[in-house]
Amino acid sequence: MKSAVETLNPTRVRLTVEVPFEELKPSLDAAYKKINQQVTVKGFRQGKIPARVIDQRFGRGAVLEEAVNDALPKFYTEAVNEGELNVLGQPEVDITELKDGELLAFTAEVDIRPAVEIPDYSGIEVEVDAVEVSDEDIDKSVEQLRERFATTSPVERAAQDGDVLTLNLEAKVDGEVLEDGVAQGVTYTVGSGELLDGIDEAVTGVEAGGSATFTSELKGGSAEGKEAEVTVEVTEIKSRELPALDDDFAQLASEFDTLEELRADSRKRLEQMKKYDQATQAQEKVLDELLKLVEVPMPEKLLEDEIQTRKHNLVNHQLGQMGLDLAKYLEIQGKSEEEFDAETKEQAEKGIKTQFLLDELVNKEKLNVSQEELTEHLMRRAQSSGMSPDQFAQAVVEGGQVPMLVGEVARGKALAVVVEAATVKDSNGEVIDLDDEDETAETVEATEAAETEGDEKPEA
Repeated sequence: MKSAVETLNPTRVRLTVEVPFEELKPSLDAAYKKINQQVTVKGFRQGKIPARVIDQRFGRGAVLEEAVNDALPKFYTEAVNEGELNVLGQPEVDITELKDGELLAFTAEVDIRPAVEIPDYSGIEVEVDAVEVSDEDIDKSVEQLRERFATTSPVERAAQDGDVLTLNLEAKVDGEVLEDGVAQGVTYTVGSGELLDGIDEAVTGVEAGGSATFTSELKGGSAEGKEAEVTVEVTEIKSRELPALDDDFAQLASEFDTLEELRADSRKRLEQMKKYDQATQAQEKVLDELLKLVEVPMPEKLLEDEIQTRKHNLVNHQLGQMGLDLAKYLEIQGKSEEEFDAETKEQAEKGIKTQFLLDELVNKEKLNVSQEELTEHLMRRAQSSGMSPDQFAQAVVEGGQVPMLVGEVARGKALAVVVEAATVKDSNGEVIDLDDEDETAETVEATEAAETEGDEKPEA
């Protein structure tokens, strides 16, 4: 076999391959054997039909076609290896010559991973939010905990803000009660902003047994988006009582004996959360600056496939689970389809460029992934997917996706190398030392080219 490589552009090549006919013999033998098992000829046992009879009865062309289809992947792979190409996706193959007994010639156009020159990233400087926990932050955290331990008790008075009500609802459009517009025994907290626009104003001041009518745009159901006349009946009113902020509350809601200890722990936890956010913010900003330093050629077919994958995952997975279609989603987001397409393309380009750049950095720095690192990453991904670690690991192995996870971890480590070399300051001008415990193992940008948008479960 002879092969030659022609560079069409920085991300695409054309392979020209010539195969002497004798090298097709294994595939020809396999073709005759396969046809033998599929056909019957009077006078011959199945599987024992001579090649000349098959040629006469079914045509030599059918045999050649079967043989070529069998041989092409092998010869294509050999040509790729000879050319030392890092191919992306499937090739576009064109058989240019097939002379029985003489020669098979074909071309294969395919995208390749572009050469990426790692820039000097030591001068990257970024600014992140300072880690500052105010007394107001602690108050809010403690108040959220306090809300979880609130109690309710029935009251005989008109409903007011913060009360927990039991409601019956009936919605009419054009004077007709909707089939799915009736609900009974609905629990609702006045002032929560849930359910329907206008309901808070309607029920405030209404006593148990009373009702009110208001107009609101329906947020779901058969008449979603239409104006409806809604009648709400208040059947029960309960007041919410929050526990006093004292040492007894600290003992009730935590392992601490005093409110002071509880507040100190809240401060510590909030600082840890903000440090984690700070590290993630640093990675994202450093990555953005790194991408500005290098030009990465974009394989058009790969980009097109990535855009389609992102759209498919959004529409069929994320939006589908929420009962939305793309048109409704764009309406909620206040975007046109053109703006959505432009944003999706921009995100896809960034994801692909990030993967190319970090993969090259992995090779340059000779970064390896340990079993422990892979296990930790698998645990995180399992948690985000809603699967148990064992279920996730089994799905990854059965789906042949272990190399994908290894790549994600390696790219996270490559990005960490760049972050370590960069100067990271907070908004107060202080230089931040991001140690391994504070840094996240990866960013969304570092892995999205491999994962596709949204937390998808691996396919078994």
